Amino acid sequence: MHVEEIRRCFPALSRTHRKLPVAYFDAPGGTQVPQVVADAMTDYLFHHNANTHWAYPTSEETDAIIAGARDAMAGFLNARADEISFGANMTTVTFHLARALGRTWKAGDEVIVTDLDHHGNVAPWRALEMDRGIVVRPARMIRETCQVDMEHLAKLAGPKTRLIAIGGASNSVGTINDLARARQIAKSAGALFFVDAVHLAPHERIDVKAIGCDFLALSAYKFYGPHIGILFARKELLESLPFPKLEPSPDTAPERAETGTQNQEGIAGVKATVEFMNSIQSGGEPPHSEKIWRALTSMKHVRVYGPPPSQPRTPTFAFTVDRMTSEQVAKELAKKAIFVSHGDFYAATVVRKLGVEGLVRAGCAAYTTDDEIDRLLRSVEELSPKRR
Repeated sequence: MHVEEIRRCFPALSRTHRKLPVAYFDAPGGTQVPQVVADAMTDYLFHHNANTHWAYPTSEETDAIIAGARDAMAGFLNARADEISFGANMTTVTFHLARALGRTWKAGDEVIVTDLDHHGNVAPWRALEMDRGIVVRPARMIRETCQVDMEHLAKLAGPKTRLIAIGGASNSVGTINDLARARQIAKSAGALFFVDAVHLAPHERIDVKAIGCDFLALSAYKFYGPHIGILFARKELLESLPFPKLEPSPDTAPERAETGTQNQEGIAGVKATVEFMNSIQSGGEPPHSEKIWRALTSMKHVRVYGPPPSQPRTPTFAFTVDRMTSEQVAKELAKKAIFVSHGDFYAATVVRKLGVEGLVRAGCAAYTTDDEIDRLLRSVEELSPKRR
């Protein structure tokens, strides 16, 4: 699907700010939503809204809509429908999974995380230090390239390692991690393997069988969907882990991993989201990374962080501008209707290790155009102290 055809699917792209068309570069924090996804959600609320597992039509329709969403997401991940559960967001489902896993571990058992990760893939495991006496060991980030030091990760793994938790891609700087290497390290240690795929999902097809993970979590709102989290867990684990749950609630996979009434309109939007993703992924992503990297790295007042386009990365770029805070940069760009994110993006360890107060993050989505990229680059160039 051509970018102009894609753009026609998004009502938000008609927005203007200061009489200029808005250029959304905030996709890594949450993409805009196509009309078909919103339609699926409102159709559910207006015509099928009910709770589950009761013997009347709207309840049966709700059951069918949820089953259809599980089927769609299973296809998206190359998983089984009964391995897909839903929750509020990736962070929430990861906390829930961590509590269940923690009940099977003992004090002194270890979990490996990385300094590159969003804290949604750190804090749930850190919580087990307090709750269960688990030891969390972080693998270093190579500061110069913002890549995980896989040799250090391998040295951390040992007989006490119960889980290796790593991001598929960095939401802060765009690095795509070597999941095959991480899987091999986990397998050698006899540990479980958890992948945070939130930032990877919008940019690469995900195959849980090929990745070889035991668990994978993601959030649909990062790839054109509603605010809802998804957890893949291998069926034998989903059926056996002691998830916190209410006694009367279903005890079969996958519902045993879900607490309370779910965001059912969001689940209704998941199937439409997957169908939309399938329609735009056939052509692959436009080659924006080289252009953005080349331009930003040529600006003397700009410092760019993360690996170059010759290394595995997403079209998400983090940078700083001399003599300006990240928030000041974002505000100046917003005056020109260019929306970028600033701060640490909940990847606080990355920002701390880089020794900066915050980062400016510009991320491309399927609806990003060359003209918008030119506007971004021109506007960042104009932030040069010589031109301010």
